[in-house]
Amino acid sequence: MLDLTKIVRPYFHRFDRQMLSAAADTEKSQRATLASLLREGSKTDWGSRHGFAPGLSYEQWRERCRMVDYEAIRQDVMRMVNGEADVLWPGVTRRFAQSSGTSGGKSKYIPITRRGLERSHYRGGTDVVARYLSLYPDSRLMGGRALILGGSMATALDHPKGVKAGDLSAHLIECINPLAGLLRVPAREVALMENWQEKLPRLVADVARRDVTNLSGVPSWMLTVLKEVLKLTGATSISEVWPHLEVFFHGGIAFGPYREEYRRIIGSESMRYLETYNASEGFFGVQLEKSSPAMLLLMDVDTFYELVPLGGSPEDAIPAWKAKADKIYELVITSSNGLWRYRIGDTIHIHSTDPLTFTIAGRTQQFINAFGEELMVHNAEAAFARACAATGAAAANFTAAPVYPTPTSRGRHEWLIEWTTPPSDPEAFAEALDSALRDENSDYDAKRSGGIFLDRLTIIPLAPGTFDRWLASTGKLGGQRKVPRLCPDRRYIDPIKSFVTE
Repeated sequence: MLDLTKIVRPYFHRFDRQMLSAAADTEKSQRATLASLLREGSKTDWGSRHGFAPGLSYEQWRERCRMVDYEAIRQDVMRMVNGEADVLWPGVTRRFAQSSGTSGGKSKYIPITRRGLERSHYRGGTDVVARYLSLYPDSRLMGGRALILGGSMATALDHPKGVKAGDLSAHLIECINPLAGLLRVPAREVALMENWQEKLPRLVADVARRDVTNLSGVPSWMLTVLKEVLKLTGATSISEVWPHLEVFFHGGIAFGPYREEYRRIIGSESMRYLETYNASEGFFGVQLEKSSPAMLLLMDVDTFYELVPLGGSPEDAIPAWKAKADKIYELVITSSNGLWRYRIGDTIHIHSTDPLTFTIAGRTQQFINAFGEELMVHNAEAAFARACAATGAAAANFTAAPVYPTPTSRGRHEWLIEWTTPPSDPEAFAEALDSALRDENSDYDAKRSGGIFLDRLTIIPLAPGTFDRWLASTGKLGGQRKVPRLCPDRRYIDPIKSFVTE
């Protein structure tokens, strides 16, 4: 394949300069972005209800527009899904990124407007490539194919004709510029397949015979694909299959727990890894330098940012240009997807303010998202209650955490449960709990589908009083102290298991 990298490099350098220029003056860039968004927002029902008008300053606007989470806008979003125009953004919105994690229902639908698609999602992707090519002048990125691992469109939704809901990645693949589409694999019809049991072997067969130079996706999902590629080809490392592979653009979940496994399976010391922050709500960050994992908060992606100090209230929100280094904030966004002062649920750790760089600190709630499953406490508690009711069991307490994949096993969730009435058949309870979790959370169900990405959960029973005894051993028993229901890592579950063993 002809290497186009040298030809397109000047084009991407221009975007890199624009990205860095916008980041050099956060306040100027952000006030201009807000002014542009408010001009459009004043044409909407939401803007009418909140007194939007062109020319409002940030200080005036924040007094008129309350901060919201998804439940506060659910009815407005469903009006958009049902075809109503000018609700949160001018015109009719036909695309929605579907995901789970809210308390009010199994799924939430994040609007994807035409402007948001172009100026946030695709512009962010352009910024990532531009940054990478600037960091690595020797790159031959365009000399081969990009393996972009995407999800699928939902097909069983009750929505009007012409409306599409599904994984953000599926929308991005479906709407991609045809010229850019020529550089990506797998084939479009394979990439958008819904059934992963059918999709995975076809995907692997397609990509294994291509000259792949770069990977993009969630680490857990990509790792599954890479293992299947090795199995199909009989190779001992991915670098044998794709000798020109040079970079993995990763995001969605923490890469740390996967880093060593990637080094092992790829088998190349020259492999590069670049962190990105791409969410259903928009594209917000890209790793700025080789030497640091800190990402640049993108100021050229049609998004206005606010920051709420950790533990603070919405009234404590500050604009991005007032951020302080070495502080952790909840991230709140306003964007051309029709999200106004929207709490996306992430917290970020500010590394520097000139330019504004950060790493993701975590979610604002307890959760497990080690494999992209976005399991929230309310999902877990509802599923646990259903499993107990179905099996006649009862418990005093439980906690759960991820078990990361190894060269010979897939990932899974591990539950520690302190029973008051144990189930007569522990395996039946585990099956009932797993089934209920899949019913409560569409993302968990997708990762469990066919046993391809995530194995069924496992349960370890604990003697009565174990949690309290462990808390007492740490000096944290009493008051509001308790073991979290869910944790995104093993900071609690491993010490508890060690305590029980000792």
